[in-house]
Amino acid sequence: MPTHPDMTTDTPDSPDAGATASPAAVLDAMQHQLAVYARRAEQTRLGGLGQARNSMDRAAYLLLNRLDQEGPMGVKALAAGMGIDSSTVTRQVAPLVESGLVKRTSHPEDGRAVVLELSPRGVARLEEVRSSRRNLMQLITKDWTEEERGTFCALLTRFNRAMLDLHPGNGTQGPRSGS
Repeated sequence: MPTHPDMTTDTPDSPDAGATASPAAVLDAMQHQLAVYARRAEQTRLGGLGQARNSMDRAAYLLLNRLDQEGPMGVKALAAGMGIDSSTVTRQVAPLVESGLVKRTSHPEDGRAVVLELSPRGVARLEEVRSSRRNLMQLITKDWTEEERGTFCALLTRFNRAMLDLHPGNGTQGPRSGS
């Protein structure tokens, strides 16, 4: 019998890294651990770490991060890059513009078109949240080696890509061969 109500401790039926488990048992454990992770990730975001806790929802973080990494772009390009529709981006960007984290400017080549870009306040706020999240990741994985952190990140990235491949309409790329 598990000692925790969410069944995250090892139980006789749970596969661990040192045991040989059936493929079904591993898949059952994976789906359960992902469900527990989703719940804990939200609890952690709400509980947070430092002053940046509970200060930026996932949609805002992903939008700001995309603008920071790829530079100014229009709503359609931002939506396509994130795998969501333009109306969703418009709705999610509105409070970011109102709060001064994102600014609307004229397209440099076509003055009639509007592009979105991070404001200086948005750059600073994004770095504050990134720093808080970096500290949280460091705390959560404090007993991990750098190799374990790298392996986990690589596997999580691979998992996310496989999820995108399963539903290619939710992103910018369709199924990839050989990935």
